[in-house]
Amino acid sequence: MTLKGKNIGYVFTGSFCTFRKSIEQLKKIVKLDANVLPIMSYNAYNLDTKFGKADDFIKEIEDITNNKIIHTIQDAEPIGPKKMTDIMIIAPATGNTMAKLANDIIDTPATMAAKSHLRNLNPLVIAPSTNNALSGNAINIGKLLNTKNYYFVPFKQDNPISKPNSAVFDPEFIIPTLEYALEGKQIQPILIQI
Repeated sequence: MTLKGKNIGYVFTGSFCTFRKSIEQLKKIVKLDANVLPIMSYNAYNLDTKFGKADDFIKEIEDITNNKIIHTIQDAEPIGPKKMTDIMIIAPATGNTMAKLANDIIDTPATMAAKSHLRNLNPLVIAPSTNNALSGNAINIGKLLNTKNYYFVPFKQDNPISKPNSAVFDPEFIIPTLEYALEGKQIQPILIQI
């Protein structure tokens, strides 16, 4: 299924090391004539890190999408009732965000956007990026993999020698995963080799 004309919620959470990879895919999605609604968690919207300044990321994302970023719980809540999105992706999805979604904790703009979007039974795509994917967060990833309307961008171990519990999404699979999810299918394989 094509992304042309689709309303896509695109959520950034605080795995800043993958912002650049995610933004490159965001550009490709916009070039496919999708309407992208950008959303950021509190941390993604407010924190400067060694990977870049928050204001620079905000400006770039708003310029790419030609839309203002949703960055408060109040602004994220109407997404579902107003049917603003056909599909939503969280890329990157931190371990913290996945844990909250798996346990129905809705206390950030990112988790509120996801909850509001899911009320319409539309697909929610998760692009994991976390240092504890294969340890403390494995249970939450497992729960989400077995929850209706959740789909995963294929992911792999980040650096199995120095960070053996870490996993990160493969950005080249973002668009194909969105296309599959719009048809109610999980792209395979979910776990990819290094």
